[in-house]
Formats: sequence, structure tokens, C-alpha cells
Amino acid sequence: MSTGVGNATLAYARVWHLVDVRGQVLGRVGSQIAQTLMGKHKPIYDPSADCGDYVVVINASHIAVTGRKLEKKQYWSHSQYPGGLKQITMERLQEKNPEKIIEKAVSGMLPKNRLRKVRLGRLLVFPEAEHPYAGNIIKRNDTKIPLVVQPIE
Repeated sequence: MSTGVGNATLAYARVWHLVDVRGQVLGRVGSQIAQTLMGKHKPIYDPSADCGDYVVVINASHIAVTGRKLEKKQYWSHSQYPGGLKQITMERLQEKNPEKIIEKAVSGMLPKNRLRKVRLGRLLVFPEAEHPYAGNIIKRNDTKIPLVVQPIE
């Protein structure tokens, strides 16, 4: 009986992605980050297997939202004590802790199962461009920079 091993180790290898969200819309970039964390871009994707990659998000304090969400959207939390309901607007949360906006958006786009917390552990969000993972980055996902095409001579 033959058992083929193949390149399973390479297929499950975790790649580090850098995403610059300056000026990008929160929902659109959040769904792409969620798919990368789940590993849906890999040919070996399985909903029950954890095969996603690391995602480093920079410039979180400069994210864009559509409409009047900055003033109208509210985030709620409860302490489980009577009268313990707290609410904060998106505008105030962006001033106070801009990383939480992206983390909450991506968390809502991931499946609600046991792998959710593990996948969110691979999401690293920074408010500005400085981050300590520059040596790990393999892929840079920046949709704002157009590809430079060289003419064939």
C-alpha cells in the first residue's frame, strides 16, 4: 500500500501578509483579511482545518468608512452587571483605540466556531506604519499601488 505524502507541509505553511489600509473602506478590506485568515485563498482549504496565514495591518487609524458611520455607528459592551451597558461611537473609538475597529469588523466576518479565536490571534493590527514584523513579511497586499507594466521592445 502506497501513501503519498506530497508537499503537504508547504501547503500548510503560514505566510505573512502586509495590508496597508490607509484610505480603504473598512468592510471591503475586512472581508479580504477574513478570507486570508481562514485560508480560503489556498487550494487545500478545509472549513474544519486551520490553514490560514498571518495578516499584519498597518495605518489602522486612517481607515475610511462610507456614509455617516463614523458618527452613527455604535459599539456596545456589557459587564454582565445590572446597568453595565457601555456604548461608544466609531468616531470616539477611532481616536481612543483604532485597532479595535478592524479587529471587531474582521471578527464579525469570521465563522462563529472554535477556530475563530485562533484565527484572530494571527491578525496583528497597528495604528501607524511602524510594526516589529518587517522581517517576516513575504506578501505585500496594497491595492492602491498600480502595477508598473514595462513595454516589450
